Amino acid sequence: MTPEELRISIIRLAMNGKLTRQISNEVSASSLLCSLKEEKQKLIKSGGVKKRREPDPISDDEIPFDIPASWVWAKIDDIFQHNTGKALNSSDNQGILLEYITTSNVYWNRFELGKLKRMYFSEEEIQKCSVNYGDLLVLEGGDYGRAAIWQSNSSVCIQNHIHRLRPYLPLNVKFFYYVFFLYKGIGQIKGKGIGIQGLSSNALGSLVVPLPSVGEQNRIVEKIESLMPLVDEYERIWNQLNALNHRFPDNLQKSILAAAFEGKILPESGIDSDEVGRLIQTIKKRKEELSAMGRIKRDRRLLPIDELEKPYMIPSSWKWVRLSEVLDIRDGTHDSPKYHSEGIPLVTSKNLSNGTIDFSTCKLISIADATKIDERSRVDEGDILYAMIGTVGNPVIVRKDRDFCIKNMALIKNFAPEYLSTKYIYYYLIFKQDDFKKRAQASVQSFISLTDLRDCLLPL
Repeated sequence: MTPEELRISIIRLAMNGKLTRQISNEVSASSLLCSLKEEKQKLIKSGGVKKRREPDPISDDEIPFDIPASWVWAKIDDIFQHNTGKALNSSDNQGILLEYITTSNVYWNRFELGKLKRMYFSEEEIQKCSVNYGDLLVLEGGDYGRAAIWQSNSSVCIQNHIHRLRPYLPLNVKFFYYVFFLYKGIGQIKGKGIGIQGLSSNALGSLVVPLPSVGEQNRIVEKIESLMPLVDEYERIWNQLNALNHRFPDNLQKSILAAAFEGKILPESGIDSDEVGRLIQTIKKRKEELSAMGRIKRDRRLLPIDELEKPYMIPSSWKWVRLSEVLDIRDGTHDSPKYHSEGIPLVTSKNLSNGTIDFSTCKLISIADATKIDERSRVDEGDILYAMIGTVGNPVIVRKDRDFCIKNMALIKNFAPEYLSTKYIYYYLIFKQDDFKKRAQASVQSFISLTDLRDCLLPL
């Protein structure tokens, strides 16, 4: 159950009369409703309240749930005097310039009043649109039905998309705030209108709500508010758990990869370090042969690996090497060829995601430009692409089902796949991704260089 569902569940139980006891010697709810209606008629006769069409009798279809026998159902029109505020009119500059609140200032049980606008109000409009302490404000538009109680001793005016509800007799207005919160949560408040939904004055006045005695209202509010801090704590823990669950797959992958590349997920194989050394020499010899044939560019002389460089302990039978000792690492074009509506996809860093290439977002270049790029950095089946700029990382093992070229990314070729697993390199690049990202973020533009990749240590 989500925290919001728990809040609604608690309030629903309260509105069913199941969280508090009913006291028989209190003024009954039916007597209270009669008194409210009498006060309403007095205000209509004195001109204090505008006369509306008498609400229709409450039908069974309008009753959303069961309530105790000592309560009654009533319509908002019979409990509250309600009206909306003033419509904004830029040509109206008569009266007093006053601040007013709009739907953007009203939230559940609170107000955000940092930046209030102003407009002109006449004396009559001030009387109609002013909000006093204890008034219940309900949104007509926007998130219609959202409500808050004005609890400031200073008055403020309202715009026309806010209803002001003021009870005909003293009631616990917070009880009715919780009614609106529940009704909004269970879909009992339905806005009307095409396009933008809204809660009209007629719809609001016809809304059927439970009415217990005032004493019962007080006990219900007290009970709800004693439970809400527990729900808040539940929400805090819920959010922490959700965040943990969200991070868990990523953290689990990192833990597995860390254990793998520290040699902790497999038993000792019985292979000694001399055999690994011979493997490395075999790969280096293959690289020298390809360099002599001109198929691989000869690398600059690599520095010996210092003990202080080694980031962690590995099994005694393993050895540290630099990536470029056992791989050919180059990059794509740095040019900006002309783009066309048809042609060869030009893959950049932003097209790499979750181990795949998203060709739908690639720009296209001419076959002639693609041929020039291909001469420098041809992409073959089984190569690894690695983003060097922007979102650094996202390695992809190429499945060559179409021709394409690359720009501003590393192209990693495994020229000895029978001795060195391409997937081993792929997962190692994922494992090192956070380290490369930290290094990349130190530059003005997030960027990892070929030198950084070539010099990177690999446990073999």
